[in-house]
Amino acid sequence: MGKSSRDKRDVFYRLAKEGNFRARSAYKLIQIDEEFDLFTGVFHVVDLCAAPGSWSQVVSQRLASDKNEGERAVKIVAVDLQAMAPLPGVVQIQGDITKKGTAEAIIEHFEGKSAHLVLCDGAPDVTGLPDFDEYVQAQLLLAAFNIATNVLVPEGTFLAKLFCGKDVLVLLSHLQKFFKEVVIAKPRTSRNSSIA
Repeated sequence: MGKSSRDKRDVFYRLAKEGNFRARSAYKLIQIDEEFDLFTGVFHVVDLCAAPGSWSQVVSQRLASDKNEGERAVKIVAVDLQAMAPLPGVVQIQGDITKKGTAEAIIEHFEGKSAHLVLCDGAPDVTGLPDFDEYVQAQLLLAAFNIATNVLVPEGTFLAKLFCGKDVLVLLSHLQKFFKEVVIAKPRTSRNSSIA
């Protein structure tokens, strides 16, 4: 049986369908929030590599009660190469996060303000060649990190998917130069076979 059969047996796949989330990954973000309290004091969020939009859905729901104005008005910007179906309260940018123009478009949407939280659940299409897949994923992470360093407030949070391969310590050492605390977390929703 193919991947779809495995997914249909997966409890988080079924929960996502029942909860009207676009993907099971919504529960990864929910579980990370439960552990680290991501959304307290957060009004401006960037969701990179956002398609199909499940993380943006979670963010939108979590921040929906915050109807503040001015500096505290909620702004959510979702970015992906692929177009996504619209989400209430989410501005979408179709673009490549490795390109300067995409980063500039994100910054423009915040109208001189900064983001409190930058998310990136991006991963390449896995080829089955671990070294290559880890390299491509690391490039996505570094592109997201570059955007984060340009849009985050001081003490802001950057949450990104990371393939835990042989060069993970090099990536972590770079992140530790910019962030006071760097933590690796693997939510229960991650499949056991996943290296992310």
